Amino acid sequence: MKSKLFTVSLLASALFVGLGFSPVMAQGTNTPRIDQTQQAISARIQQGLASGHITPSEARELYRRDRDIEIRESRFKSDRTATAQERQQLRADLDRLSAEVERMIANRDVVGQSGNTNGIDNREFNISQRIDEGVRSGHISQREARSLRSRERDVARQEARFKRDGVVTPQERRQLRNALTKLRNDVERMIRKDPRGRR
Repeated sequence: MKSKLFTVSLLASALFVGLGFSPVMAQGTNTPRIDQTQQAISARIQQGLASGHITPSEARELYRRDRDIEIRESRFKSDRTATAQERQQLRADLDRLSAEVERMIANRDVVGQSGNTNGIDNREFNISQRIDEGVRSGHISQREARSLRSRERDVARQEARFKRDGVVTPQERRQLRNALTKLRNDVERMIRKDPRGRR
């Protein structure tokens, strides 16, 4: 149990670092309820990661949205005040984000639980990062990214099925590694291609 919590903690830390996210909320004391809501959402994302209901790539996207709200909050506070309209906008954004987190946690599909496949989980996380890098660089379109992430989730579901009996056999590990290698190769091929369609 301690090992599982430690692994989830490391993964959450890696996500924070990858996003440049600091768990310290925006400075100032004039929006304490908003700050508390941000902290609660962050904790729920971590719970979703730990339970396997939220994948690493989904968590990274949720943390990115949370960070965007935090940046907007800091901008609103830069003049040492947050108007009622600005507060309302932040609350609405946080409500939408919170609803999305809860929807994912309520999903019955459990994926990527920590256990005896940490190496495979790390490969999934690295592939997810490369997909994001490809989108940012313009080498991977949003449509292509959706297809790649769908394949990533299929592998994660398969991993969850293999874990149901508490044992992942060497053959099951090999099957997961082969699927991830093919996915990784396709991601790298897309990243190497010229964004205008030439290699």
